[in-house]
Amino acid sequence: MSTTGAGRRTGPRAAARVMFRSYTRPPMPSVGTRAVEVAAAPVSEASGEVAHQGETRRGRVPGWVIVGGLLSLVGLPLVVAAVALRRPHWFPVLDLAMTELRLRDVGTSHTPLIGLPGRIGPSLAEQGSHPGPLSFYLLTPFYRLFGSSAWAMQAATVVLNLAALGAALLIAVRRGGIRLAVAVAALLVILVSGYGLTMLTQPWNPYLPLLWWVVLLLAVWSVACRDLAMLPVAVFAASFCAQTHVPYLGLAAGLGVLTIVMVALAWRGAPPGSAARRSIAKWTAGSLVLAVALWVPPLVDQAINDPGNLRAVNDHLVTPSEEPIGYGRGVQLALLHLDVPGLVIGDSGAVGSLPDPSSDPDGSVVPGVLALVAWAAAAAVSLRLRHRPLVRLHLVVAVSLVLGVISMGRILGKEWYYLMLWAWGTAALLLLAVGWTVAAVASAWAGPRRRPIATAATVALVGAVAVSSVALTFDAVDTDPPEPRLSSTLGAVLPDTMAALERGEGPATGRDGRYMVAFSDALYFGSQSYGLVSELERAGFDAGMADVLHVPITDHRVIGPDDATALVVLATGHNIDRWRQQPEALEVAYVEPRDAREQAEFARLRTVVIDDLRADGLDDIVPLVDDNLFGASIDERVSDRAQRLMTRMLELGERTAVFIAPPDTIA
Repeated sequence: MSTTGAGRRTGPRAAARVMFRSYTRPPMPSVGTRAVEVAAAPVSEASGEVAHQGETRRGRVPGWVIVGGLLSLVGLPLVVAAVALRRPHWFPVLDLAMTELRLRDVGTSHTPLIGLPGRIGPSLAEQGSHPGPLSFYLLTPFYRLFGSSAWAMQAATVVLNLAALGAALLIAVRRGGIRLAVAVAALLVILVSGYGLTMLTQPWNPYLPLLWWVVLLLAVWSVACRDLAMLPVAVFAASFCAQTHVPYLGLAAGLGVLTIVMVALAWRGAPPGSAARRSIAKWTAGSLVLAVALWVPPLVDQAINDPGNLRAVNDHLVTPSEEPIGYGRGVQLALLHLDVPGLVIGDSGAVGSLPDPSSDPDGSVVPGVLALVAWAAAAAVSLRLRHRPLVRLHLVVAVSLVLGVISMGRILGKEWYYLMLWAWGTAALLLLAVGWTVAAVASAWAGPRRRPIATAATVALVGAVAVSSVALTFDAVDTDPPEPRLSSTLGAVLPDTMAALERGEGPATGRDGRYMVAFSDALYFGSQSYGLVSELERAGFDAGMADVLHVPITDHRVIGPDDATALVVLATGHNIDRWRQQPEALEVAYVEPRDAREQAEFARLRTVVIDDLRADGLDDIVPLVDDNLFGASIDERVSDRAQRLMTRMLELGERTAVFIAPPDTIA
């Protein structure tokens, strides 16, 4: 051990600490006409601006080049997937058909003020919706630009996700230049691969905020690092997530509290009357104005309706109709979603998947526990070395983890996988924090060799991102639309149905009539009937549904028996035979989507399922196998084997027909 100056001790540990602090203090310039330093530069805690020293301008790379280049790599698979989805023609059903109906309404006298209907409220007639319509407003311009087709919704979704990818990379460049941007790009590629291209090209409200959640986490971290220019970004991302899917509401609110605390600390730390305080006041005021503007529509809905959707959401969360699963289970679910190896290699099926939506999250919590321990150790290292940006990144991770446990513990009823997809974004941020900590420590101990080592690591990571992007791009060529079996079956009955209405068959009167769409669905509780309404409307027919469905179909599309010219019924399974026995009902379209082998498989599975249900004493569920197969498959009393068999039956589908009848006909 030696001493220098006024008795200050130096040695390997002290030298490493000094080098660590110097290396890991990241640059944070704005992106655009300014440039980003490749080498690290000290950051002004008050203003968030880079304090350039000496000759640090050498080796600068324009920020837009970094963001543009990385976005091209990360976003290419999404663009190719969007092109691949252009054919075959897709016919949205259920929630996606409801979404398209609302996109058509934006800018009209029926502009939506609230979000998509959800499992909110005591009954179907009193169904609540997700908090706000921001996703509709953002999708609509691109939806119309691309032709107002079903595919245009998918293309618009890709644009929103590309914007999220770009925003995340922009924040990364501001916080840490090229190296951090490359690291974030690698995590984004992992998330895109893990979520899958079908999910990220699908305009379903649980999927739309997935990448914007990552933007929110990064933006809150930036604000915590005194980069107040990212406060409006945090407000926008939080509002988009919270309005689009209600599970984000509490998460966004919790991060909002953290953000307010960080802004208050920044204000307190800035000298009175200083430029720093004026900057804080400017960004805070602008962000408040933005927040109010973004939440005006749901507030207007609350003001003009009784009880109003925000009240319905509040009642649902405060006084739920079911018991929450509890925080103990919330901890288990959170640990399942911290399976970092599963996230990296894409093996996260244990927490539920789209092809098997009836499955419950399952698997070992050991990988999650190990990830949590590694993160805690990394956070402790960052505290010991007093690395402020890294400490604040770990703080955002900590708050997000706690909020995640609370959110998962408040899940009501079935633990649907889509209620927790955001957790993989939190896991990605945790991985970033741990990886940055490890890299910084290793670089500090590397001494003079740290710069070439860091450059080599960055180049290697860029190569990994490029390779992953190419692999995803090849996969993107085969991207399928959501629910292809339901879509193709609906598409098969549409031409004959529209032709019959146009000719005025039965009680129909062509395009001058008003048509009440109903369903007798043995499979998916009428999913395709919403698509039938949407496609009839696209073709110029006046179509709607009964008042009991006024929330999903929208109030102005309610058509009751007294208002309807004719009843258009979509029937599946054995319900077709009941409608064929109705003398006033005219069958105008029919399709059997299964070949002979699949029909035989469906019949065999039906027999096995019914035998299993009876053996388990579940005779009350047996009728649902023929009347509401999806409802039977998600009953929590049903065995895993029976659930799997019914899921396969749903994939196979059923024969489908359309009938035209007088409005008051009941089969």
